Amino acid sequence: MEFASLGFNGLLSIAVTLLSIYLAWVVLQELKPEAFLKRPNSPRAKMLLVMLAIILGHAFATFILDYLNWSQMLRYLVE
Repeated sequence: MEFASLGFNGLLSIAVTLLSIYLAWVVLQELKPEAFLKRPNSPRAKMLLVMLAIILGHAFATFILDYLNWSQMLRYLVE
């Protein structure tokens, strides 16, 4: 039973991380890269946006998963 719980947590972590990366990508599309990049349509500029989406999405997913974990630990405070 405990292995199923670990598997579910792993699946949840993957889903939350991928969703967060996607949301970061959508938000980054609202930026105007012309303001801070020499060639905003170059492959390097696109790669930079992908890397930023991964970094921001991972950071956001880590926050969400940590918060979920901490809130589940609170039940041990009253037991």
